[in-house]
Amino acid sequence: MILSSASGATITSKDFGQVDGQTVQVYTLTNDHGMRVSITNYGGIITEIIVPDRAGKMADVTLGFTKAEDYAAGHPYFGAITGRYANRIAGGSFQLDGKSYTLAKNNETNHLHGGLKGLDKQIWKAEAKTTPSGPSLVLRHTSPDGTEGYPGNLAMTVTYTLTADNGIEMRYEATTDQPTVLNLTNHAYFNLAGEGSETILDHVIRIDAERYCPTDAGGIPTALAPVEGTPLDFRKPTAIGERLGQSHEQLTAGKGYDHTFVVADSRGTEPKLVAEVLEPKSGRTLKVLTTEQGVQFYIGNYLDGTVKGKSGKPYNHRSGLCLEAQVFPDSPNLHGKIPGYTSARLNPGETYRQTTVYQFGVAAQ
Repeated sequence: MILSSASGATITSKDFGQVDGQTVQVYTLTNDHGMRVSITNYGGIITEIIVPDRAGKMADVTLGFTKAEDYAAGHPYFGAITGRYANRIAGGSFQLDGKSYTLAKNNETNHLHGGLKGLDKQIWKAEAKTTPSGPSLVLRHTSPDGTEGYPGNLAMTVTYTLTADNGIEMRYEATTDQPTVLNLTNHAYFNLAGEGSETILDHVIRIDAERYCPTDAGGIPTALAPVEGTPLDFRKPTAIGERLGQSHEQLTAGKGYDHTFVVADSRGTEPKLVAEVLEPKSGRTLKVLTTEQGVQFYIGNYLDGTVKGKSGKPYNHRSGLCLEAQVFPDSPNLHGKIPGYTSARLNPGETYRQTTVYQFGVAAQ
C-alpha cells in the first residue's frame, strides 16, 4: 500500500511479523524533505526515525528492532504507547470514589506503564491517511473494563502525523463509560548520534522547568521541589553527564535521571516548547512540545548492553534518552495530597486529549 499527497509526502505499509498468531504491519511516513518515521500497529511503537545531520547525512535516531517478534519477546518499552497509566502507581493500587482497585506489581512493589500486558502489547486497528499537515497513521484500540485492574471500557485514538517541518505530532484522545484514571505517553528512546551509539551523556539538554518530582527509592514522588541549586536544574543547556557525579540524594547509587519535570502549572490545549536536546557532533536537535504538565526525563539507566538493536550493536548503559510527556507519577494516590498535582481522573462524558510533538532539526556549527 502506498498513499501519496500533492506535496510528495507518502505513507506505505508492509508486514512486520507475527504476534499472538496475527500479522502486524509497519507503516512508514515520509515527508518531502526525506525524513521518515516508521510505526507498527503492535503497541503503536515508533520503530525508526530517520533524520539528517548538519551535513545532510541520514541516521536512525531511535532505539528498537527490525521485526515484531523481537518487540513481543520483551523490551524496555522502546517507542511504545504506554498506559493505561504511564509511569508508576505506588503499591499497585488506588482508590476511586471510595472503591479500591488492584493492579499488577510489575516494578518491584509498584505498578508500571499499565501492567503485565499494557497498551504497548496490544494490536491496534490502523488507518493510513494523507492530510494537509502530512501523512498520518490513525491507531484505535478499546481497552475493556477490568483490563489490568482498571475500571471502564476505554476507547482510545492515537494519531501520528509527520509534518513538513520534520515534526512527529502525536494526538491522543480517549473516552470512558466509567470513572477511571488515565495517563498516556510515548516511550521513545533517542540517541541523536544514531541508534547503537555508545552514549547520550554528551547530549546537551534544556528543560523549561523550575520544579521536579523528587522520588523515593521505588520511583514514587514525595513532593514537588525546586530545581534551583540541584543537579536537576536544566533551565540552561547542560550536558547530560556533566553533573551525574555530584553528591545528591536523587542521584545516589548510580540512580541517574529518571524524574518528572514540571513544565506547566496545568494541562493545556495547545502544545508549547518544554525541552530541547542537541547532539554536538552531528548537530541534530530534538525539541519537545506538549500540552502536558509533566515530562519524564530518563537516561537509560537500566540499559545494560544485553539487548542488541537494529544495527546489531548492543544498547549500552545510558545509550538512549526518553522525554515522556505525561501526568505526574502516582497521581491516583497523590492528587489532593501534593499541592499542584494534576488529576489523572477521566469521567464519562469527558474526552481525554493530549498533543505532543517531537520536532527534529539541525543546529548551525
